[in-house]
Amino acid sequence: MSEFKHIPVLFNETIDALNVRPDGIYVDCTAGGGGHCAAVAERLTTGRIIAIDQDPEAIANLQERFKDNDRVTIVHDNFVNILSILENLGIDGADGIMADLGVSSHQLDTDERGFSFHKDAPLDMRMSMEGMSAADLVNTASQSELQKIIYTYGEEKFAPSIARNIVKAREQKPIETTFELVDIIKASMPMKAKRDGHPARKTFQALRIEVNGELEKLERALDDMFEALNPSGRIAIITFHSLEDRIVKKKFNKFCEGCICPPEFPVCVCGRKPRGKLPFKSKAPTENEVGENFRAHSARLRAIEKI
Repeated sequence: MSEFKHIPVLFNETIDALNVRPDGIYVDCTAGGGGHCAAVAERLTTGRIIAIDQDPEAIANLQERFKDNDRVTIVHDNFVNILSILENLGIDGADGIMADLGVSSHQLDTDERGFSFHKDAPLDMRMSMEGMSAADLVNTASQSELQKIIYTYGEEKFAPSIARNIVKAREQKPIETTFELVDIIKASMPMKAKRDGHPARKTFQALRIEVNGELEKLERALDDMFEALNPSGRIAIITFHSLEDRIVKKKFNKFCEGCICPPEFPVCVCGRKPRGKLPFKSKAPTENEVGENFRAHSARLRAIEKI
């Protein structure tokens, strides 16, 4: 197995946002290569960090990396199950929870995982390495389903012609590799559109989101993360595209919402109080960071503190 490497984005900003206490309980929902975990563990004395990942290759790496560190507990699961994970560990609240929602450098760079449109490989894209693959999806979904997925999750305006050409191609033979799909996508676009970044980027993003159920899981998990937080605890989330960022922003704003009575009411009758506050609006990577790691260019960090 190749080493599970991941270049963490907005690294110091994320650790700072968590406000780590030496005796606190912390959760890394997407532990990956273990970079964030190691930084939090260094700041702990009697505290503990729970490292969660759904990728079996990440878990093997984490077990090796932290085998002598009793402050780190490793859990092979999806962070959407955060409440049951903590309950099973006998933990009734966390002081900080973080999630880096990007595909890890390891997943992108390991050809056979099929995440990258730059390498020819089996069309897979499963973060958990289980369940329906991207090949299953493109070979079985109807044209209208494919169009909807590519348009909604990829914000790709050429979704109708891409979906139509996928269906046409698979009638000849199943679509099995990343480059077979890239060729179909390229043939579905006018020349001018192909000059604006890689033509397959948006479609690959859309298929990956659908295969891994990323947005529904995020929506659900944010409520459970907030519920799992102790008062004064913080959540820090790194997103990589506008769809994710919108969900996080909306959810955090909702947690911060107070009285919703009409302004003409002399006193509050709804009784609603803000449950959270934002330590800052959002943070983007510096030009230096983007220069060193181009994958960071679209990243955004948002944080919330429970009141």
